[in-house]
Amino acid sequence: MIQKFYNLKISTKGQRLYEFTDETINWITENNFKNGMLNLSIQHTSASLIVQENADQDVQTDLINYFDKLVPMDNKLYVHTTEGRDDMPAHIKSALTNNQISLSIKNGNLLLGTWQGLFLFEHRINPHKRSIFHHFIGE
Repeated sequence: MIQKFYNLKISTKGQRLYEFTDETINWITENNFKNGMLNLSIQHTSASLIVQENADQDVQTDLINYFDKLVPMDNKLYVHTTEGRDDMPAHIKSALTNNQISLSIKNGNLLLGTWQGLFLFEHRINPHKRSIFHHFIGE
């Protein structure tokens, strides 16, 4: 049994989804992981992690539009407005999605469906530097 850690850094350019599936698969391959669990966690409160379709860009557009309607950027609705109109909505969107995802690795393969990819979901409208912490436990 082994444990291994990796901190993937992603520079965002505003609100959208940033796929990082290939970077994660490359790390698994480089380390020759066979079987085990991979836990991903984002160490931020205004961005999140999701597993989502990676074949059609329209899915990402629709997700962003839906969350913007669900949690509007309107400072009249919130008490916490210190960092701008997107601040509190970003925290709410993060609370509604995931800050951690656990995935299985079997025979060296990350177990994702055919159309599934790993995404950082940036909820802020300005650029940020984000960290996605990878923790593998297995063989």
